[in-house]
Amino acid sequence: MTELSASASVGWRAASYAVVKRAFDLTAAALALLVLAPVMFAIALAVRLESPGGAIFRQRRAGRNGKPFEIWKFRTMRSDADPYGSSPKAAEDARLTRLGRRLRETSLDELPQLINVLTGRMSLVGPRPLYERQAALWDERQRRRLVVRPGITGYAQAYGRAAMTIEDKIEFDLYYVKNRSLKLDLAILCRTAANVLARREGDVYEKRYSRTRETERD
Repeated sequence: MTELSASASVGWRAASYAVVKRAFDLTAAALALLVLAPVMFAIALAVRLESPGGAIFRQRRAGRNGKPFEIWKFRTMRSDADPYGSSPKAAEDARLTRLGRRLRETSLDELPQLINVLTGRMSLVGPRPLYERQAALWDERQRRRLVVRPGITGYAQAYGRAAMTIEDKIEFDLYYVKNRSLKLDLAILCRTAANVLARREGDVYEKRYSRTRETERD
């Protein structure tokens, strides 16, 4: 096979993967929203009843190619908490509501992101979207993390979870970007489902932001 034909073959596989992945995202997200609509309505109502504020938490993140978008989650903190503050490190964090703790530990707070998937801002699988200020610090290699749509779950979340530092997560995300395939996507989804069902409370709270800092704001 010539270099030109090999390049064309790689390009065709990449294009095919992108089309199939998007079709899978749309189908799975639409079906999930249809099936889970009563659950999501119940959660939204419970969030509103438990504490003042809206049921949906919106936050600006860096999306594909660094383009900003608004991520959606069920609100898990008090409405007066800094929306861009450090992530909770334990269930005892005073900013978390009682229901919010349960939503985080079961990952149910992420369900509204199915709407982000339908609108094309996110995928079911991909690097988790981080703040724009975090992306601004990356070098050219690290910015390759942004060439794909961010995901509801990703390689770092499925195989490392909250115990990883930001440096570790970036390396896992770069591995995903380089090796992405339908097979890897399905493996990540299955591993994520297993993690959620295992419901290990400590896995959802960030232990240390960086190898050199306890939190992002240090």
